[in-house]
Amino acid sequence: MVKFARRPSVLVGLIGQDIQGSRSPEMHMQEGEAQDLRLVYRLIDLTSLGVGVEALPELLTAAERMGFTGLNITHPCKQLVIAHLDELSDDARALGAVNTVLFKDGKRIGHNTDWSGFAEPFRRKMADVARDRVVQIGAGGAGAAVAHAAMVLGVKQLTLIDIDPERAQRVADNLSRHFGPGRARVGLDASAAIADADGIINATPIGMEGHPGMPLPAKLLRSELWVAEVIYFPLETELLRRARALGCRTIDGGGMAVFQAVAAFRLFTGLEPDSDRIIAHFTSMGA
Repeated sequence: MVKFARRPSVLVGLIGQDIQGSRSPEMHMQEGEAQDLRLVYRLIDLTSLGVGVEALPELLTAAERMGFTGLNITHPCKQLVIAHLDELSDDARALGAVNTVLFKDGKRIGHNTDWSGFAEPFRRKMADVARDRVVQIGAGGAGAAVAHAAMVLGVKQLTLIDIDPERAQRVADNLSRHFGPGRARVGLDASAAIADADGIINATPIGMEGHPGMPLPAKLLRSELWVAEVIYFPLETELLRRARALGCRTIDGGGMAVFQAVAAFRLFTGLEPDSDRIIAHFTSMGA
């Protein structure tokens, strides 16, 4: 009787709201297949389940009991999940946000791969843009990580604008502790801040499928600005479409999606992913 060697298997998933357009399952599963790993990736969509963020503790427990190796975490759970974890990586602790949870040795360990996911494609595509004054809209879970990346990328002054000014202030205070006083501040007047800016980063969910629209009035855009987006479904948000029509340099959220997935795959599997292969696969999935 012929015996077939069983491939190692990994079960992971993504918890978030309105995530049916996510490319994370395909990116992870295709890279797993390329490495002879049976990787199964499930979407745990709060919207599809008809539940809110109050279901997060129950969903974490269910995933843990069903043998998940870990989970990716996205809007609106990146900060809320921290209360339900046992340990945090240094990055997750510094940022106050988690986008990857590992279930290991009976513990839930939170990591953050978002900040490096944003920084790497920015270095590749926008290395020469001016970064004296940048406005970031959104200071939630993704926003905290992207703001950290902006500091690492050399932004001299980052103005944070959020619907919750106190949340923005907490992020600004944290950045000031890590990168020096005055590097980050809270902005209450978007028009004035953007008029004096070199670039804009959108770190809100506005523009996603399920959250259509723009995070700022279109009239504030001008051709001299560069615009960076964290959203990747759709790849061309209304913000990017309007900015490109004016001649702005832009970068979509696809690169961040790929490079945060590269780091998450490494955490989930212990294997070294091929970033070029994941980029090629992401691109092949179309806009």
